[in-house]
Amino acid sequence: MDRIPYDELSMFHENAEEYGLPYDVPPTVRREEVEVAPGRTLSALVWGEGDPEIVLLHGGSQNAHTWDTVAMALRPRPLVAIDLPGHGHSDAPGWAQIETRSPLAAAEDVAPAIRALAPNARGIVGMSYGGLTAIALTVVAPELVRKVLLVDVLPGLKPELAQHIVDFVNGPATFPSFDELLARTMEFNPTRSESSLRRGILHNAVQLDDGSWVWRHSRWRVDEPESRPTDEPPIVSADGRYYTDLADALGEIHVPVLLARGMRSSSVLRDDDEAELLRRLPDAEVVRFEESGHSIQGDQPVELAEVIQRFV
Repeated sequence: MDRIPYDELSMFHENAEEYGLPYDVPPTVRREEVEVAPGRTLSALVWGEGDPEIVLLHGGSQNAHTWDTVAMALRPRPLVAIDLPGHGHSDAPGWAQIETRSPLAAAEDVAPAIRALAPNARGIVGMSYGGLTAIALTVVAPELVRKVLLVDVLPGLKPELAQHIVDFVNGPATFPSFDELLARTMEFNPTRSESSLRRGILHNAVQLDDGSWVWRHSRWRVDEPESRPTDEPPIVSADGRYYTDLADALGEIHVPVLLARGMRSSSVLRDDDEAELLRRLPDAEVVRFEESGHSIQGDQPVELAEVIQRFV
């Protein structure tokens, strides 16, 4: 059985080379863990020196390394990219699969991690599930949120527009070989380079003792527990305000909001979603990425970094 070596901090030169970024000096990156509940931690990549200015929250089934090229393009700005609960190197909740957790529950875990690692961050950037978590953070811990940048997500997603993502995530839990895992990933990401997808898999999957591979977020798949909650919990802020859903909470955000919207077919947003955002938040800004689908940080990372730099 051949084992594939993995050093998560050894591949940044590949990101730089693929996107034409300077690489005269390797980035300063370290992994930190924060206990968010007794015996349970969230893990994060801390980029640069000094007080982090930006917090990056990835999408469902991803991990903090999805932001590597964006972080490289933002150098030397210090920032933190967090592995959401059950993803990457972060612990999962014990009662359910990560896919069933609400953004509100994720925000309750993420808040103490931000307090420990980036309490003075100028902005929260969240993609997909991470974007919904960022909205929930404005309720759970509003003092930590000074600006919100949402990457191709808004509350009330239409299920049919995200079906291609669901199909990929709900695929096999394990794969006999790396090549089979790479082949499936290339099938669902035809516009990406093979080298970038290979790098992404190494960051987002684990090789087991028998040589097979499992997605990091799939390590926590369990049988249906009898006591699993079936309803979303109410969204209640620290000062007792009640929100019926995340769309309601979005409309009550009182800090600057920017939506980065992918315009290719894999985006999960349409014009009516954008119009609804502007109805709720007339001062929100929308930036369209014509050459991106849902994962703008992968399709146009340098351009997204430029928007983050300007906005934050």
